[in-house]
Amino acid sequence: MTQKRPRVRAPELTGRAWLNTGGRDLRLSDFRGKCLVLDFWTFCCINCLHVLDELRPLEAEFAAEVVTVGVHSPKFEHEADPTALAAAVERYAVHHPVLDDPELSTWQSYAVKAWPTLVVVDPEGYVVHVAAGEGHVEALRSVIREVIAEHEAKGTLHRGDGPYVPPEAPETTLRFPGKVVALPGGTLLVSDSANHSLVEFAADGETVVRRIGTGRRGRADGAPDVAGFAEPAGLALLPPHVAEQVGYDVVVADTVNHLLRGVRLADGRVTTLAGTGEQWRDGSDSGPALETPLTSPWDVAWWEPAGGVVVAMAGNHTLGLFDPVTGHVRRFAGTTVEGLRDGAADEAFFAQPSGLADGGDRLWLADAETSALRWVEAVAGGFAIRTAVGTGLFDFGHADGPAERALFQHPLGVAVLPDGSVAVCDTYNGAIRRYDPATGEVSTLATEVAEPSGAVVVDGELVVVASAAHRLERPVPPGVATRLVEGASQQVKRPATEIGAGEVQLAVVFTPPPGTKLDDRYGPSTRLEVSSSPEHLLVEGAGVGTDLTRRLVLAEGVTEGVLHVVAQAASCDDDPATEHPACRLTRQDWGVPIRITRSGPNRLPLVLGGLDENA
Repeated sequence: MTQKRPRVRAPELTGRAWLNTGGRDLRLSDFRGKCLVLDFWTFCCINCLHVLDELRPLEAEFAAEVVTVGVHSPKFEHEADPTALAAAVERYAVHHPVLDDPELSTWQSYAVKAWPTLVVVDPEGYVVHVAAGEGHVEALRSVIREVIAEHEAKGTLHRGDGPYVPPEAPETTLRFPGKVVALPGGTLLVSDSANHSLVEFAADGETVVRRIGTGRRGRADGAPDVAGFAEPAGLALLPPHVAEQVGYDVVVADTVNHLLRGVRLADGRVTTLAGTGEQWRDGSDSGPALETPLTSPWDVAWWEPAGGVVVAMAGNHTLGLFDPVTGHVRRFAGTTVEGLRDGAADEAFFAQPSGLADGGDRLWLADAETSALRWVEAVAGGFAIRTAVGTGLFDFGHADGPAERALFQHPLGVAVLPDGSVAVCDTYNGAIRRYDPATGEVSTLATEVAEPSGAVVVDGELVVVASAAHRLERPVPPGVATRLVEGASQQVKRPATEIGAGEVQLAVVFTPPPGTKLDDRYGPSTRLEVSSSPEHLLVEGAGVGTDLTRRLVLAEGVTEGVLHVVAQAASCDDDPATEHPACRLTRQDWGVPIRITRSGPNRLPLVLGGLDENA
């Protein structure tokens, strides 16, 4: 191989069980002779879902030489449930073996610090490449080709089928539905996410009126029997006067296609409204709607104070705003930094916003990764973000009572009830919760709902998408009394990284992939942004710069916190004969929980791409 890499033996793969192997337990030695790609993921993480899609073409291209293994290391308590993991593997069409790693034992053996992280192991069992985040397809392709060439020459490469065994595929009318909206005339429109289509039901929520979409993953416009979606989610009904002007009635968040689609109810015809089909990585996310990339739009809601359709852009932790009349889209709120910070819309932090509901003067928001209920409101000079329930990226649970003590677990949906209170689809708690803005109290309306992900009020009754049960339910009988749950506070299992007190060097490790170099033609090719929770954790080192190393000075008396690190690097093909080399942007957003001790190391490495030779 052209690049000299340190020889690091890959640790054994240990966990509770294996999925997609036909019941067979696997060991690292079972992959000897193959190029092994380990994908450390958790099914709540939108960036992990992006990587699943990025890996699909590589898995097809190198089917005889490469085996992908998903190492599922859960963030939330619900994700450690083996039944929930099996459902997620089906929901997201994971077509490779998955190791269930509920205690994060393999995660810790490989010194992983972020979801997602990719590790390449060569046919002799040595780690040759590590990459955190998404957008590494071309780098992986280069590394894999070098591994294949080297080991083919050495005679240590063995081609053939991998150990993947597809599970039996059940059939139901809906498969992991996402959201629901009430239509004029009393019918219900549901996004049938895993069936890549929309289904219109009669008022009973069971009788199918029609299906819009082929049922196969795609992105075609046209009549209901030819239209294609890819895991559609959010649905928003436009006001009649707007619908008449633009020629469609419903806006659909076509999540995995990174598009907004329009549906004309008269004939079910589908058109593309916004997005290019490519995922937004960097640069402008405002402009003509069909020329501006989106990133995993998860929900949509018409909100009159904003004058358009607000888009929960789960993929980059922002809110977008789509104007159906002018055909423009722009950033509405958020900075792309993952976290929880209130204030002016353009300074706020979100973490995978996934549910929206029009509450009149407030737009309610389920912010999934911070297990938070938040809202947007108009203020002098613009809009502001406020938090009703939730404290940050690592705290969750099921606890009722005053909002400042209440806890959710990865909520995905919200709906405004007739009395002005808010119903929250508390997805990973399997519960429907209620927040009363008048009293600031949280209570529980229903439990044992299978991953509720969306809801709508119909004739005063709450209709809920029970996603993991593959159906609509009405779990809250009219007039039911709320109850209080005295649940315990929980925290993400991910172990904190120990660092020393005082001065620490943050080092983001990035080596351009084989055949490429850092692109400095138009200025610095790297960017590093650092912040912290709590904000006073950093005495020095916060802010934006171009060097991937940064001197941090930690405040005295603070023993734990979270470092928010956003790093990116632009690399281009290194071929002097190429007039216009292809360039690619690599980016990762880390939220690193840290524990500060006097004896801790004074260097914190985060691998963006390559290997840390100082490890």
